[in-house]
Amino acid sequence: MARLSTHILDTARGKPAAGVRIDLYSVSSEARVHLKTTVTNSDGRTDEALLSGETIPMGAYQLEFQAGDYLRACGLELPDPAFLEVIVIRFCVSEASGHYHVPLLLSPYGYSTYRGS
Repeated sequence: MARLSTHILDTARGKPAAGVRIDLYSVSSEARVHLKTTVTNSDGRTDEALLSGETIPMGAYQLEFQAGDYLRACGLELPDPAFLEVIVIRFCVSEASGHYHVPLLLSPYGYSTYRGS
């Protein structure tokens, strides 16, 4: 089964990032189309895959993580505006039957991502 998933780890606090809003878009040269909005659970994961099925459409996608809202909700004192308000990760699906996992490692002043398993 093909799927797209994500999770977020708060590396500054050493635990999963719960309550982060994530927006998923498909992206083409003509438009960006909103596909889904979800929020991470207590394990820093979404309750269901962002996309799943026998195959998922190949092409470009964009995940937007509302990092600033999350960091403020944790009680961190951030500059206004925060250094990281919205983290945008644009990536491409080239295997319709593949599993794409796009984790986010987050801190108030930096982040990283990779294609996970």
